[in-house]
Amino acid sequence: MRTGYWIAIFALGMGWGASFFLNEILLRELGPMMIALGRVGLGALGCWLWLFAAGRAGGMPRGTLRVLILFALAQYAIPLTVFPVMQQHITSSAAGIINAMTPIMVVLVSHFWPGGERATPLRVLGVILGFAGIVLLVSPAFRGQGGSAPWALLATMVAPLCYGFALNILRRLDAMDRTLLTAWSLTLGTVAVAPVALAMEGVPRIARAETWAALLVIGFVLTSAAFILLFWLIPRVGGTVASTVTFLTPVSAVLLGVLVLDELLAPVQLLGMAVIFAGLVAIDGRLLRWLGDRQPNG
Repeated sequence: MRTGYWIAIFALGMGWGASFFLNEILLRELGPMMIALGRVGLGALGCWLWLFAAGRAGGMPRGTLRVLILFALAQYAIPLTVFPVMQQHITSSAAGIINAMTPIMVVLVSHFWPGGERATPLRVLGVILGFAGIVLLVSPAFRGQGGSAPWALLATMVAPLCYGFALNILRRLDAMDRTLLTAWSLTLGTVAVAPVALAMEGVPRIARAETWAALLVIGFVLTSAAFILLFWLIPRVGGTVASTVTFLTPVSAVLLGVLVLDELLAPVQLLGMAVIFAGLVAIDGRLLRWLGDRQPNG
């Protein structure tokens, strides 16, 4: 595979991990609902600008509105609200680690989804390891350590659970152009979040340059541009290779949280992240297959 593709995958993974750091910056001046609105709103705007520039803008296919609304809620509106809301009570490092539970939740939801993919024994092991890692991650919070509230750590798992539902809903939208799908989904997500954000927090007043910078980056770069890049990559490298961004996201979230924001990360939480990674490796399966292929034939 070309080096440029690997660079793009690395940039996506590290960039999405940085979104939790940017949420912390934004929370210094904005309410969490307004952060969610800014992200989905600017993300939608960026996607539409790109589509119009490329001459690919279009309407919704007939009969897809209901499914698009469900996908928009599960993929964007709910999880992108959950993270800033819960980051008032947990560290950005913890949020990044919990986000790594997404493939594990996908396996869990898909197993019970009508017509979904049944979990193999290896994927079941991955799910068990993932939840064991979350237990390790949460354990210091119950002793008043780590800077995160235990209830908020558990509540944040709603976000990767939503992503698990979103991926299964996405199968009903396979015929739709992925960038157009993202633009419409983010637009519908904006429509869902806007009245709640305005009712709860009012019109924001932004005075700090760093707030504007963080908002523009998280909206245009880490939402619209990142998803456009992802959907450009998938036909070229395959969905399995593109999914490796999951391994990189918590790394950048932890590095930025600990090194820049001076967040605490207990050794047992590092162990928890390692156990979650082991679960991801089991679900991904490629490393284990590669090791198996290298075994000498007896």
